[in-house]
Amino acid sequence: MTAPRAALPDVATARAVVAGADALAALLATLSAAPGTAREQVRAAFGDSREEKVLARLDTVDVATLRDVTRERLRLGALADAGVRTVGEVARLGRDGLEKVPGIGPQTATHLLAAAEQVARAVRESLRFRIDLTPTDPVATALVQALHTLDQADAAVARYGDQVRGTLAEHERVRDDALVAASGPRRLLAWGERRRRAFDAVTTLAGLAERARATGLAEEARRVTALLAEPARPYDAWEDFRRRSAAYYALLDGVAPTGRDLAAAEGHLPAELVDRVQTQALDETLLRVSLRGYQAFGARFALAQRRVVLGDEMGLGKTVQAIAVLAHLVARGATHALVVCPASVLENWVRELRAHADLAVHAVHGEDRDAAARAWHSQGGVAVVTFAGLRRAGHETFAAAAPAALVVDEAHYVKNPLAKRSVAVAALAATTGHVVLLTGTPMENHVAEFRALLGYLQPALAARLDPAHGAAGPETFRRAVAPAYLRRNAEDVLEELPELVQVDEWERFGPVDGAAYREAVAAGSFMAMRRAAFAVEHAQDSAKLRRLVEIAREATENGRKVVVFSFFRDVVDAAARALGDLALPPLTGSVPARTRQAVVDDFTAAEVPRVLVSQIDVGGVGLNLQAASVVVLCEPQTKPTTEAQAVARAHRMGQVETVQVHRLLTADSVDEHLLRLLGTKARLFDAYARRSALAEELAGAVDVSEASLARAVVDAERARLFVDPAVTSVEDAPVEGAPVEDAPVDDAPRDPSRPT
Repeated sequence: MTAPRAALPDVATARAVVAGADALAALLATLSAAPGTAREQVRAAFGDSREEKVLARLDTVDVATLRDVTRERLRLGALADAGVRTVGEVARLGRDGLEKVPGIGPQTATHLLAAAEQVARAVRESLRFRIDLTPTDPVATALVQALHTLDQADAAVARYGDQVRGTLAEHERVRDDALVAASGPRRLLAWGERRRRAFDAVTTLAGLAERARATGLAEEARRVTALLAEPARPYDAWEDFRRRSAAYYALLDGVAPTGRDLAAAEGHLPAELVDRVQTQALDETLLRVSLRGYQAFGARFALAQRRVVLGDEMGLGKTVQAIAVLAHLVARGATHALVVCPASVLENWVRELRAHADLAVHAVHGEDRDAAARAWHSQGGVAVVTFAGLRRAGHETFAAAAPAALVVDEAHYVKNPLAKRSVAVAALAATTGHVVLLTGTPMENHVAEFRALLGYLQPALAARLDPAHGAAGPETFRRAVAPAYLRRNAEDVLEELPELVQVDEWERFGPVDGAAYREAVAAGSFMAMRRAAFAVEHAQDSAKLRRLVEIAREATENGRKVVVFSFFRDVVDAAARALGDLALPPLTGSVPARTRQAVVDDFTAAEVPRVLVSQIDVGGVGLNLQAASVVVLCEPQTKPTTEAQAVARAHRMGQVETVQVHRLLTADSVDEHLLRLLGTKARLFDAYARRSALAEELAGAVDVSEASLARAVVDAERARLFVDPAVTSVEDAPVEGAPVEDAPVDDAPRDPSRPT
């Protein structure tokens, strides 16, 4: 007995299916064209915003300047008598307004406007465009809304592009057949194969619509196409811009003439080398992050030149550029790649790789390093190993997988070619096609060190390099090593961003600091858990202290002053000891107010960059620390406003440099709980960028020093470490519900001015 055949759709049903499929096809066609439409909207909004900025600049130009740009004799006295003082006012008056000024006729008005346009053209060509954080400005808001729409359109097409193209092609293929089933007369005349195709076509169209609904394509298409007609609410668009300004600027750079300093973004490389780099393909299909123009150039440089030193100043995203190189190579067929780095940044590399690219990542470190190495060999992906791990395992272990690329972070660690870790890196580099050495240290100040690094990459070029190249200045040095060295400074390429770059520095406990943390958890001390990462006798035993010293040294070598904040007096003392001669006397609650200001004055006046270490409740309020352009937060604070106020000591009016904020965080610890519970990563940027009562209310809405919440964090960590072996990370640990066991919790805020 055969199964009953599904009932054929009646005419009305078939007609409804075809109509629905036609509507879906029209919607998807609009979605497919949405990025192009959105780009046109961005160009129009950019033009309006740029003209507003040009007029604002013209408002500062004296009207007498018009005499200098034209051969015509202009009656400027009539303008002065009418109270017209600037070129901007002339432009705003226009022809009709000028002709109403006594003494100015049509011919003079024409000459005045022509001269004003010449000045405007010069301003327009020299303008380095930035989006100011002015949500009350309708012109700036329109540009941010247009960029938000473009961002959403690009994301939707990137996610659903294949399905959109397939759906449209299938719709076009079967629609004519489906129309037969949707028409009574045509259905009656159709027999045999034609009738079967007609009903199959209706089934196909119904399936396309169902799949579009099930995958979320239909809903996403409606949402994105609606944005073309009615953009996101101003508040939502500005909020997204505040959190993801780099992505917005990356979009804008690709659409509009923003006046970027291209020579600086290209590292002032020779023209022929720039041309070679610009023609290098960069496959971004595996990337989950939008690259800034200068970052894409850096990745292309590394791919085109194959064996290079990327020496961008810290804060410019060397890690992301290296990830882009790896993602390109894997997308083009590479199976294995390797990252070698200090232990202090290994956790950061693992997180950044997983967050920014669709790549398999293997941390060859710790107790599971052998298993991770085997998985990398057999499965491929990116292995991340420390210098010590590479030396211990032997470079042959990794070379056996024939990695397509080697990235070496903090490359100045291998500047001594006789050191064992340098020998291991050099041997691995010799057998690897693409090698990228990352360092934020300005190499032109260390020619001998750079020659050693260059020897791992391009020995012939290294042999031609001598100290005279460094002595002749940065430009001469960079020209000499251009085939292998690219460096950009923050001020050259980040001039349009809000002057704040936040970097989360994730570390992992070692044996000593880890033991201190477990002891604090066992004791149920919330405050001891927060500062356990620094509870060591020797700085080398603390992952956070090691990273702090690295950040401070690199910053000071780049001519930047650093301020370090902690809530705890003992952490301040430990940081000052670890920094040694780099640090000024620390600011603590026991330092009188007058002396505090004297220390800040010394810090500000110091010709050689120094580091100021301070308790956050001392230096974070009331003191002007704008001499610092690098801020290090030793641990998450219990209130986002506390961190925001501390950062605002450096990030304030009068600050002329990009401020970099480094937050020292330890994985699988109280730090992750604080970030997860408070959502500080998002709120902090709001607090930094927004100056409103609402921001203060939101940021201070939750205080984790409350006894109940502190107890929940302690209980969760005790469960993870001592009670439930199935709980292996803070993501698994509960933070609500009954306490794990009845034990005292040190949940009272400690007096920051009192030694512990």
